[in-house]
Amino acid sequence: MKPVLNTALLGMLAFGLGTFSHADPATAQAEVTLRCQHFLPPTGAVPRFFMEPWAATIEKQSGGRIDVELYPAMQLGGAPSALYDQIRDGVIDCGWVLPAYTPGRFPETEVFELPFMTSMNAEESSRAAWEFSEEFLIPLRFSDIHVMAVHVHGPGVIHKTGGPITSTSDFQGLRLRGPSRQANALLERLGATPVGMPVPAFPEALSRGVVDGGVIPWGTVPTLRVEELADSHTQIGGDRALYNLFFVWGMNPDTYGSLPDDLRAVIDANSGIEASAAAGAAMDRGDMIAEQMIAARGNIIVTLGDDVVANLHAVGDEVTAVWIEEMNSLGLDGEAMVKAARAAVVRHSGDSM
Repeated sequence: MKPVLNTALLGMLAFGLGTFSHADPATAQAEVTLRCQHFLPPTGAVPRFFMEPWAATIEKQSGGRIDVELYPAMQLGGAPSALYDQIRDGVIDCGWVLPAYTPGRFPETEVFELPFMTSMNAEESSRAAWEFSEEFLIPLRFSDIHVMAVHVHGPGVIHKTGGPITSTSDFQGLRLRGPSRQANALLERLGATPVGMPVPAFPEALSRGVVDGGVIPWGTVPTLRVEELADSHTQIGGDRALYNLFFVWGMNPDTYGSLPDDLRAVIDANSGIEASAAAGAAMDRGDMIAEQMIAARGNIIVTLGDDVVANLHAVGDEVTAVWIEEMNSLGLDGEAMVKAARAAVVRHSGDSM
């Protein structure tokens, strides 16, 4: 494996190498094989810039006693929506979960998917997501898996055929692929018809005219070759993302618990807030590379002005208010979660909301 290490993961690696001393992994015999599955092609930003470096770090720090096998595009079977259960049930040892693919099951995660909740920097917002998870998610909602990291992606971009969106009225009547309940709620309030689907299905839906476009971050575009189908791309101005998604990098608890203490310590050294930041940084890196490539291709790229963004914020506030009431009806404190998430984002982005 030849990982491309990002800054946050280099910090993790340096910490780990200063803590553990092992035999040469090239000559060591693997004692444990971790079979880890995700739903993206291997060229995706998170597989390339987070999962592969993470796997290489685990193998190196364990002295070759842990072998990490990465299976992209659901090669071990099942649908993306089944990944959490596959991890919990031991079908796989670890995997990458998108809770939005099972609406209603993990309601607290939606706070980071609300309009304009996260900053424009996924590394910063992923640190915030980890802090939030330690209080609201890991002890309760995710108690049946071992959570190694959580993260968000970079700012969502609207990709479509037939010219870019330049005003709020341009959403009217469009059929747009949406990734989550909250993104779909925002699109619907803007007058579009949201069409929910996992991201691997987006290119075919766009090519067949099932949708006019959809929202995904820059880094996912070349992975799915969306730039060959969509001729225009609309970015949201300002310092907050139009929407986001919440991801989990998790391990089967029995697999984790069965590791010898020293190998469990290797996993622990590459888990938590720094691992979460590294996953977010992978998204940021993928976004930068993809945007430059798509601009060089000559596709139309526009950035919405302040007046349009202000209108979008007003609609986003309506979506957030509805979500808070929904959470309250479930016996959860929606307002407290929104305040906690916003405070964490501000702490790690260094600005205000």
